[in-house]
Order: sequence, then C-alpha cells, then structure tokens
Amino acid sequence: MSLLADASTALEVGPIYVREQGQLHLLNGASSLKVTTGKPKSVRLFQKGFTVNLCIEDGDKPSTCRTDHIVFTYTKEGNLRYSPKTLFDVVLAFIADNIQHVDSLIGFPEQIAEKLFTAVEARKKFIDPSTSTMALFTFGKAYGSLVLQSLCLRERVTLASERLKEIQSFRGLKSLDLSSCKLGDDHELLRHLTSESLMSLTTLYLGDNGLSDCGLQKMTAPVRVLRRGLGNLEVLDLSGNPRISSRGMLYVCCFSKLRALNISGTGVTPNCSSIQMIQSKLSLFPAGEPLEEFQHSCCKTDGWAEQVVYQWERLCERQHEKVGCRTVAQRFYGVNKFINLDADGFSNTEQIKDAVRLQFHRKPNQDLPVQSPMNSTIGSSKRSTDRSKEIGCSSPPAKCKRAELSLDDWDVLNCY
Repeated sequence: MSLLADASTALEVGPIYVREQGQLHLLNGASSLKVTTGKPKSVRLFQKGFTVNLCIEDGDKPSTCRTDHIVFTYTKEGNLRYSPKTLFDVVLAFIADNIQHVDSLIGFPEQIAEKLFTAVEARKKFIDPSTSTMALFTFGKAYGSLVLQSLCLRERVTLASERLKEIQSFRGLKSLDLSSCKLGDDHELLRHLTSESLMSLTTLYLGDNGLSDCGLQKMTAPVRVLRRGLGNLEVLDLSGNPRISSRGMLYVCCFSKLRALNISGTGVTPNCSSIQMIQSKLSLFPAGEPLEEFQHSCCKTDGWAEQVVYQWERLCERQHEKVGCRTVAQRFYGVNKFINLDADGFSNTEQIKDAVRLQFHRKPNQDLPVQSPMNSTIGSSKRSTDRSKEIGCSSPPAKCKRAELSLDDWDVLNCY
C-alpha cells in the first residue's frame, strides 16, 4: 500500500526524468522506460494566473516589496519575463547604496570603479551633502584625475561657494578655471590651490577675481619657500585684477615652468620693469596676437564626475531662483568677506578701462635655459680665478648667502 501511495503522490507531482549516458530515464514511472522517439510532454508547474510577490522584512515594514534584484523584460510574444540580476550587479548596487562607509577603493580595477561611480551617481549620492564629500574623496584618492581632470567654474559664483567641500575633494586636477568667481585674497578656495592635492595642476585661470599682490604672495609662498604647491603650472591667467602691480610679478616669477602668462587689465604697464623681469627670469616674450590658451574655448569639465558638476549647477540655479540675489551674495561672502575699497576708490572687481593686452608666451622651439653641471662648475671656477687675479688674492671665493625670508613670508607660512 505504501508503494502505491508513493507512486500516486509521484504521479500527482508529475514525471521526473534523469539523463544518463545520453538517454532519458523516467524515475517515478516505469523504471526502465527509455525515451527514444518524440519529445516529452511538457507539464505546467503552476496554474494560469499564478503570481508571486517578492517581499523582504525591513524593520517595521515586513511586507515591503523588493524588486531591485529582478530584471523585467518582455518576450517576443509580449509576455512579461522575470529574470534575476547577476551577482556582480547585486553586489555593485549594495556597495553603491553604502558608499559612504567604504574606507578605500585603492587596488580595484578602473573598469569596475567607473561602473561603481555611475551606480553611485544614479542614486544621487553625490548631491546629498551628507555623503557627497566622503564619496568623492574615496574615489579621488584611489583614481585621481580619472574622476576629474579638468574643472570649469567660470562665472559660477554660487556653485564655487556652496560646493566648496566637494570641490576640495578632487585630486589630480590638471586644468582649473575660476574666472569671475569673485574669490578675493582670503577665500578658502584660493588657499586650497596651494595644497598637495593640486600639485598636478598645469593650467589655472584666475581672471576677474579681485586679487592683489597679497593674494599672489599667499598663493606662491609654498613654491618660493618649500618647493611644493603649484610648481608644475604652465598656463596662468591673471587678467582683470587691477590691484596686481609690479610687486606681484616678483611672486609670479617663481613659476619656472610657465609657457603662457596673461596679465592684461592689471596694474602692470607695458613700459615698467616687470616686463623685462618676465623676459629674463621666465623666458616669456610678448605675444603679437591673442593666445589660444586664453580664449577659454578649450576649457571644460572632463572626467567621471562631469555629470555630477552639471547636476550641482542645475541645483544651484533652482535655489537661486527661490532665493533673492542679495541673500545669495551674503551667503557666499559672509559677514567678514565683503570686499573693501582701496584708498584710490577701486574695488576688487573693478577693472581698468581700456586695458592693454599683455600676454606672454614662450617662443616656438624654445626650451628652458638649462646648464649642465660640468659647464656651470667650469664657468664658476673660471670666474672665481679671474676675480682672484684681479683682486690679487688666492683665497677661494666666499659662499653665497641664502636668501633671507621676510616677515610677511613667515606669516604666510605659519598659516599652513
């Protein structure tokens, strides 16, 4: 009786086949039945109209439907088809949801990191202030310029202020455009330019920012004294800053790798001694025609975070429509960041009328003046012997004293 009961239950379930040595055997029917001709009759496992709800217990919501692990597609007949996601996609989605808790991504392949970045962006983690800074720092620390190698914030005053923390998290930037951002000499973003995370910067636009000689002194202090900071800078735009004088050009000359410089609309005149100093120390000569480097047509935001910056900009535009212009200005400058007027009545944002174009570049096929150590030592020994003969003394020349730092330089260095 038990065997009949088992056989009846097995027949209720349906036939079960096992393939052995290329042949199908029916287990719950005839023991030695061989299927050689025809196809086995299909058996419907579920009746028509059968539905399944995928649920997962989530705290106080025990009946929350979870469908993010399922891919919904349609067949050729128009029927809805359910297929599970791959394990890679499930794990990638989980990490993207918890990106703020990831300690490091160093060592992960770039292809996987780019997909992870796209998944995090789709979840708007880079817009949320509570997770955006930490997430961008994690990606920037591991992949540097791949996240963002060029950033254009031209005339985006509100974006540069409200997303300051996120902008400071970018590492490995090669081009940065901060033109017409009204930074002044004491803005945090100007101080960030001297950090180690922007040592790779080669192109910098600071036109129309209310800079003065004091701001240039702070910006160049790490390069002049500590040999770090913006030492790799090749293109520099300081146009539209009338408070920069010939004294500021002394600080600019520390950028020995410059190949293009724009000081149009500054306090430097074409006939001053600073022009000769730029030619002698930087080997830069006046350009007869406007240089292409300062047309701002090639500067754009480029990298994985390109769409993230555009999302920030759209969000700032929406907030700017709701808030009045005066409120936005107060939020950006703060109470102690209003620009004061000088004694001559010029403000930081006021430009000189009819500014003369002063753009300098290195001539084609012109390299930096580099002397070999052999020639330099021979030349110095010859000059020393000639000088000793003229003086009539055989003693070796005294060593040159190191350049002493001024009090202003020490005050600037103490700020870091």
